[in-house]
Amino acid sequence: MTGSADPLAGERHLLVVLAHPDDEAFGCTGTMTILRRRGVPVTYVCATLGQMGRLMGRPPMATRETLPLIRRRELAEAMRIVGVDDVRLLGLWDKTVEFEDPDALADRIAAVMTEVRPSTVITFHPEHSGHPDHHAVGRAALLALDRAGLDPRPRVWMPAIRSDEVKLDLPIQVIDIAEVAHVKRAAFAAHRSQTTGWDERLAASETMRRRFEWMFREERFWVWA
Repeated sequence: MTGSADPLAGERHLLVVLAHPDDEAFGCTGTMTILRRRGVPVTYVCATLGQMGRLMGRPPMATRETLPLIRRRELAEAMRIVGVDDVRLLGLWDKTVEFEDPDALADRIAAVMTEVRPSTVITFHPEHSGHPDHHAVGRAALLALDRAGLDPRPRVWMPAIRSDEVKLDLPIQVIDIAEVAHVKRAAFAAHRSQTTGWDERLAASETMRRRFEWMFREERFWVWA
């Protein structure tokens, strides 16, 4: 694992590029919160509105037609809690990002990169992030970095939530988020349609329970070379 006394020192602008509302709640809201508290700008690009999410609340609070509207409001509330006011919604359809024109998607992301000139980009690993939409967004973000041609080139971190079982030949950066764990929990809970009932899932899986224990203490990222 890599690290320093303060791995976020010198951060100028964080760009987060993920696929679904609530992806950030699992992987990086602690890091986002710390930076916002320091006055560092954070831009969040979310590719879809999670229209095809399997969960509709418990008890159900949505239909397939109303779910994207609810998830958009949930994302807005989560970002209000974290302190992020620059949220870009790409409007792609959930579970179809892998079928989008990769060049067109990369161009849209590259335009944001050129505008905000991030010092760090958080996005998904293009092969080991557990969902086809995640992989497609990660590939597009990496292609966008090449096209944006920023100098200096931003460092790239990829949420390593499954680093306990997925072993890659990449360094892991650990961010201690204990001081803002309460914020991350509140932002996580804001995605109510998707996170209600997680206690039952944790009770059924030792692996998930272990991940949740450290998910609110630290955030782990694969460092893309």
